[in-house]
Amino acid sequence: MPIPAAMLKLCLPAVLGLLMIVIYNMADTFFVGLLGQPAQTAAVAVAAPVLLAFNSISNLFGFGTSSVMSRALGKKDYDTIRQSSAFGFYCAAAGALLISLGYLIFNAPLMDILGATEATLAPSRDYMFWTVMLGALPSILNMVLSNMVRAEGYSLHASVGTMSGCLLNILLDPLFILPWGLNMGAAGAGFATFISNCFACLYYFVLLRLRRGNTYISLNPARLLKVKKEVPLAVFGVGIPAMIQNLLNVTGMTLLHNFAADFGPEALSAVGIAGKVASMAMYIGLGIGQGIMPLVGYNYSSGNVKRMKEAIITSGKVTLLVMTTISAIFILFPGQTIAFFMKNDQVIAYGSMLIIGYALAQPFMGIDFLGVGVFQACGMGKSALIFALMRKIVLEIPLLFILNHFFPLYGLPYAQVIAEIILATLAIIMLIRLVRKLSLKQKNEASASA
Repeated sequence: MPIPAAMLKLCLPAVLGLLMIVIYNMADTFFVGLLGQPAQTAAVAVAAPVLLAFNSISNLFGFGTSSVMSRALGKKDYDTIRQSSAFGFYCAAAGALLISLGYLIFNAPLMDILGATEATLAPSRDYMFWTVMLGALPSILNMVLSNMVRAEGYSLHASVGTMSGCLLNILLDPLFILPWGLNMGAAGAGFATFISNCFACLYYFVLLRLRRGNTYISLNPARLLKVKKEVPLAVFGVGIPAMIQNLLNVTGMTLLHNFAADFGPEALSAVGIAGKVASMAMYIGLGIGQGIMPLVGYNYSSGNVKRMKEAIITSGKVTLLVMTTISAIFILFPGQTIAFFMKNDQVIAYGSMLIIGYALAQPFMGIDFLGVGVFQACGMGKSALIFALMRKIVLEIPLLFILNHFFPLYGLPYAQVIAEIILATLAIIMLIRLVRKLSLKQKNEASASA
């Protein structure tokens, strides 16, 4: 299949699925914002780092397993696909249950760390009861199963599962949140999210059952007893750097919310709204990076360097075009964008300044995500880990402290801008070196065989 057509088949469903996640996250913020209570909207922002932490488990066993599966497909090693999928599924389930248990035990100190204030404490706990205490398992399994299905090339099915859950969430939000419905406020948003993730998991279970003769994905627990030691090592080799990257994202977001909390619930609400709106462009870049992973991993494993290079270059062009266009819209209409979610003058004033900074970072972030996606697809966990450490520990977190000191609150999003410019430059350099190295290796092997 021509690269543009292959990208359309693999990336478009991935992007749409991730955008659906953004939309339903925005729906939570939108419908809670209709209550006109900044403390309720801030509660959703307070919980965001914990919900993002779910992705550490999803990335560990979702990206790790899907990378192993894609490369195994290139080698036609179907037994490894069955073992890695069973290993990833049950380890992800165990990790989700540990998160729920940890929240139950450490609820009080966790709220202090997240920056919950007296005004936001109660609604934050109500929201996290549904999304964390009860919701960790379906949320994590939803994402892991989606990655497994996508690794076999069924990107459309992977995204339909995610999108169906998101659509259900959007439909349930007003019913559970608003006074004319159950009037649960932020807790209603959490309840809707819990139900939608359960529905998405059910979709994947039914799909795998119906396709049991046409899929190599296995959820048979007996396969855990037969797992070769190479499988966990390969999964962790890619998954651990992805997990660390996500945990560092959680750390950065927690610091960001703590800085914003010093300015009151209006500022915290503005940070949450601006961040979610800007994530629309971010998830497009992430979707393209995830979408091409099976294509890159398969061609890397089968030695088709030319096709792999074409996939990377085409993906980069599309990423830059789309993310730059969306970011430009946010920069041109910042006040109108924030006002769509909350009609509060102070929130709009804060958010209008913050969203410009977030938007400027997005095109560079897209190239960064593309590089990390290629490294993960090729099993280059060490390179992905370097990016994770540089993004947060070396660049973004120190910059948060520096910029907040000199430009309180308004300097915070520019930490991301500076970090992503540097990382995008580094990603381009490393991708060029990778393709040249593979091309030279292929040329030498051809000369030797001749």
